[in-house]
Amino acid sequence: MKKTSPTRIKTITEAHRIFGLPKPEHPLISVFDYASLQLPSTQVAEFSLLFDFYYISLKKGFSNKLYYGQQTYDFDEGVLYFVAPNQILRGAGASADDDLSGWIICIHPDFLWGTSLANKIKKYDYFDYTVNEALFLSDKEKTILNGIVEKIKDEYHANIDKFSQDIIISHVETLLNYSERFYQRQFITRKITNHQLLDRFEKLLADYFSHDDLATRGLPTVQYISDNLNLSPTYLRSLLKTLTGQTTQQHIHDKLIEKAKEKLSTTRLSVSEIAYELGFEHLPSFSKLFKAKTNQSPLEFRASFN
Repeated sequence: MKKTSPTRIKTITEAHRIFGLPKPEHPLISVFDYASLQLPSTQVAEFSLLFDFYYISLKKGFSNKLYYGQQTYDFDEGVLYFVAPNQILRGAGASADDDLSGWIICIHPDFLWGTSLANKIKKYDYFDYTVNEALFLSDKEKTILNGIVEKIKDEYHANIDKFSQDIIISHVETLLNYSERFYQRQFITRKITNHQLLDRFEKLLADYFSHDDLATRGLPTVQYISDNLNLSPTYLRSLLKTLTGQTTQQHIHDKLIEKAKEKLSTTRLSVSEIAYELGFEHLPSFSKLFKAKTNQSPLEFRASFN
């Protein structure tokens, strides 16, 4: 899909106007159904949107594709996705024959100030992804989340009072907690996609350490690995932790130690030379990491082969 310059939507009121909705009942939060959108009778052109607020959506019955991160999603079965402020959402609009269903929640960061969710929302990894992955829900999971959203709607459409914000925030936090649980389930159940990614990750590390210019390139960074896999560091860390029990950095160190063992056991290079060839500027850093990983110093490991 050809990338177009994104349209920035600064306020929830502006979003309502673009979506053909009446003014929101609260300037900092809104919840509405796709059925209420006033869509043109003809095919909508491609869009690229950038929000200044959090955008959570469950969409179903959408014939076109949404480009979300590095993947294309079909919404016939219903997909939940999360967009944080300053993230871009691209796609082609709905057609006249689409039978859209689902809901959208828009939350401006200012709505969170002074609440327990103001800082806590940053712990939900799916909002931090530079490249996002949508959440595919089972029927049971959709029922759970739809029930929570109905409670948010009830409070949103009630008369606003001093309790409204706390009650809505509580429901939103429950929604996010369930979503985090379902994401962890998805990491486990989407075995083919995840294991293919794990294979790519292992090959990327192997290729990196097979080059002879590590001394000048230095050790691979988590950001380098993430960029080459088209994932954010946070998302990659969460996925690897679920699949392997180790972080990205731990995998990098394991591959490094594997390469170090090879050089210690098959060459006559000094420990200093090996450390330099593996991208370490200082020998003590290399020796400390090697011992932490193997319970032996580099020299002790080499001696075991003599």
